[in-house]
Amino acid sequence: MIRRTLLQRLCALSAALFALGHSAPAQAAAETLHVASKAFTESVILAEMVTELERAAGIRVEHRVGLGGTRLVWDALVSGSVDVYPEYSGTLLDEVLSAELAQAPASARESRDWLTRALAAHGVGMSEPLGFNNTYAIGVKAEHAKVLGISRISELRGRPELHFGFSSEFLSRHDGWPALRERYGLTQSHVQGLDHDLAYRALESGSIDATDLYTTDAEIRRYQLLALEDDLRFFKRYDALLLYRLDVETRFGPGALSQLRRLQGGISAEQMSALNARAKLDRVPEAAVAAAFLREHFALAQINQGHGAARMILARTLEHLWLVGVSLFAAMVVAVPLGVFAAKKPKLGQIVLAAVGVIQTLPTLALLVFMIPLFGIGGLPAVVALFLYSLLPIVRNTHAGLTGIPHALLESAQALGLPPAAQLRLIELPLASPLILAGIKSAAVINVGTATLGALIGAGGLGQPIFTGIRLDNLSLILQGAIPASLLALAVQAAFELIERWVVPRGLRPQSDA
Repeated sequence: MIRRTLLQRLCALSAALFALGHSAPAQAAAETLHVASKAFTESVILAEMVTELERAAGIRVEHRVGLGGTRLVWDALVSGSVDVYPEYSGTLLDEVLSAELAQAPASARESRDWLTRALAAHGVGMSEPLGFNNTYAIGVKAEHAKVLGISRISELRGRPELHFGFSSEFLSRHDGWPALRERYGLTQSHVQGLDHDLAYRALESGSIDATDLYTTDAEIRRYQLLALEDDLRFFKRYDALLLYRLDVETRFGPGALSQLRRLQGGISAEQMSALNARAKLDRVPEAAVAAAFLREHFALAQINQGHGAARMILARTLEHLWLVGVSLFAAMVVAVPLGVFAAKKPKLGQIVLAAVGVIQTLPTLALLVFMIPLFGIGGLPAVVALFLYSLLPIVRNTHAGLTGIPHALLESAQALGLPPAAQLRLIELPLASPLILAGIKSAAVINVGTATLGALIGAGGLGQPIFTGIRLDNLSLILQGAIPASLLALAVQAAFELIERWVVPRGLRPQSDA
């Protein structure tokens, strides 16, 4: 029986990976209401409340958890990738609508009528406030504040030795650190950006002296922090509300908006702080925290409590395999021919190698965010980003494998009278197969690790429990994602060792494998 060629085997492997990708549950389409939350606990809890209220009304809902900062979630709302998310009035004015606000008449600025019209121009509506004001504050350890003799933000002047660690978003916001520094005349130069949750731990360890707080944060009590008095009244009100696409009522009926309005004025600052504490201090899952609150205050029955840990890990693993499998399949289909082209056309090949090399140098998070305006959020932009990152190892190894074939062997093939296509298929690709497969294996293992970042743009996968665990300071959740991801990388490595026996001709394998 004639042995199958390398190309046939790679095609079969690609088809298997593609099928593996499509075995994961398909994401819902237009009939699903997509609720989003930012990457902090309070936003997740509020989004879970919306999710359960809509689900109780018989609407199919998907919650895309912890997508990131304001601009990312806002852009997703405007583009139609999500339909609803919790926001704050001060953030709307200073971050989302700052350009429109600058052009508005002074008499109209910040009025609800103006805000409604400005949002409607983007196809977005808003609810009435939910009942609490979660404004910013600058926090220090209460004991440390007593030692320093400070209780107001203005008393931070003249203390350049203090180290500040602010959330990355606060560092760049119009109503964040740059404007605060100017308003209060602060001269601190030791200022670094941190994840909001990690900043609290840095404050506890003494690595920093002050950070930005949300006034309903559970960590204020946990770490015994003092919120410094905003004596110059710099921070605006940040009344919590819900933003939604204006077409929600058309697509899902009036009941969808009625459910959103049930939360209006229904949550006090004390209640929100207690809910945050249950999630972050008592380690209660955010979905369960939201469900208990709705049962107690809204008499909502049949709350969805989610799935067990084992079932959830399995679901996240399948999502992860979908991201890796589809992106790797696409990369193999594109990168092997590109590598062949680069080897056969040396001058143009250098351009190809340089291009895929430049893509590899782009920071992963930056590339993921760049994909959102093009593809929205969810699995597709993550797959495209992973596909781009997979190109370099496969293209480079294919090129190296073909250009490394001894000239004597190529001359022998030519002497046999084989046409170029047959020579490539029967001689060159089989000889280059060990290096080509090594490149595919490298891309696969890299993708398993990199795919965890897809959770930041709603792609799911094993990054979801990892980032949730980081947000909640919950090691168990982190391990629910980290351990399966590590085992998956090892499994991929082992699988490719077996695939090598199938793809690489016997005579080209190491002696121990022959």
